[in-house]
Amino acid sequence: MKITELALPGALLLELVTHRDERGSFTELHQRERYSRAGIDVDFLQDNLSISKRGVLRGLHFQNPHPQGKLVTVLAGVTFSVAVDLRRSSKTFGRWISVELSRESGRQLWLPPGFAHGFVAMAEEVMMLYKVCGPWRPECERTLRWDDPDVAVEWPVQKPVLSPKDAAGLTLRELEAHLFD
Repeated sequence: MKITELALPGALLLELVTHRDERGSFTELHQRERYSRAGIDVDFLQDNLSISKRGVLRGLHFQNPHPQGKLVTVLAGVTFSVAVDLRRSSKTFGRWISVELSRESGRQLWLPPGFAHGFVAMAEEVMMLYKVCGPWRPECERTLRWDDPDVAVEWPVQKPVLSPKDAAGLTLRELEAHLFD
């Protein structure tokens, strides 16, 4: 497994080893000891599966209190995945990064607690697996507005398909009381 530290401290891009032959392929998505050696020494408590159609934008989601670290893997399709640093004490507070994730690339995105995450589906259907180190708590769920001008994510779509919750997301300034120290 190749590990690349991204521009936001703590965010990692993991390139998995896929074994291919005439029958198909095999990829180990998670192995506790190997991930622990890579600095991802957490107990994953919940797995989530998200299926989205082309043009759907989900996010930018985070949970506070009771934040979640996320290990994101695309099982089918392609995403433009985004992370925003919401840790006020971080030198990269309010900055964002993006990575393309797909089954074919064999890449995963690790985001420790303190980040908002979102993505846009760039294929007809996208199947995404999230391993999270904390249970979902709807009362703690927050949504950073996908088009907040202060964050200025350069999404590859102009008019994404949004849920009512994501369309009603708040700006970084409006979320001030819910950010991380």
